[in-house]
Amino acid sequence: MTDATREEQRQSSAESTESAGNDVPRAQDAGADSPHLNEGEQDQAAHHTAPHALVLHEIVREEGEAALERTIGALIWSSLAAGLSMGFSFLTQAVLEAGLPDASWRHLVSSFGYSMGFVLVIMGRQQLFTESTLTVVLPVLTRRDPKTLLKAMRLWAIVLFFNLVSTWIFAAMLRIPDVFAPAVVQAFGEVSRAAVGSEQMLPTMVKAVFAGWLIALMVWLLPSARSGRLLTVLLITYVVAVSHLSHIIAGSTEVAYAFFSGDASLRDYFLRFLVPTLVGNTVGGMSLVALLNHAAIAPEINGHR
Repeated sequence: MTDATREEQRQSSAESTESAGNDVPRAQDAGADSPHLNEGEQDQAAHHTAPHALVLHEIVREEGEAALERTIGALIWSSLAAGLSMGFSFLTQAVLEAGLPDASWRHLVSSFGYSMGFVLVIMGRQQLFTESTLTVVLPVLTRRDPKTLLKAMRLWAIVLFFNLVSTWIFAAMLRIPDVFAPAVVQAFGEVSRAAVGSEQMLPTMVKAVFAGWLIALMVWLLPSARSGRLLTVLLITYVVAVSHLSHIIAGSTEVAYAFFSGDASLRDYFLRFLVPTLVGNTVGGMSLVALLNHAAIAPEINGHR
């Protein structure tokens, strides 16, 4: 083989490598212009590729924009519905606890019940405070104007207040005599006492940061989950439950029940649970997910303007 031939081969190899490298960022377009696929097969290939991060950002941001434009009445009713739905996390977990033997693995199974409230809220498109720490933050970060920030603060105040109000209503309904079997009532007490939190605020706050992080990540993942949306909700919320992490709305039903049953005071509700959990969920959802995910694609957003 001559030196000229070797040089031509090296140049050809370099051009092939450069071409392959240029095609990597366009992986989501794979199959779109493939000569080996017909039009129907190209469409299938396009639909089976994962959405680009910028696409996910825009889907979640548009959800936030729609939430910001909702009327106060719509937010109130949706928030009340979400708080009531979240009560079924407490109810289902207690029912499973009551039906399982007193074994070391019981919590690993009963924690699946905790996912029930999240399934109802997410699939029912109800307004949950911890979701809005991601969806509503993205329009604020994108627009960066006082008007959007004020709309976001209005939404957070309304949604959080009425989410919490409805958790107290649900907890009061669980205290009605003779509705549930004695074993279930006993499980209510055990689960609610465990949710009150530590005397020190820091451990509860740290657990709440992880919970807020996971719930916001779940919202970020759902647009790409497609038919796996239900499984995504189940798995992520199961991790929250099995790890004993603190969620402001799910936990509110439990601690409110502890108050009604005499196992906690209003001081316990606000200082041992509500304040540290609210701070932690907000930091986890807003800072660690919304800010980081937005920062990762901010250059692309600016490039499309």
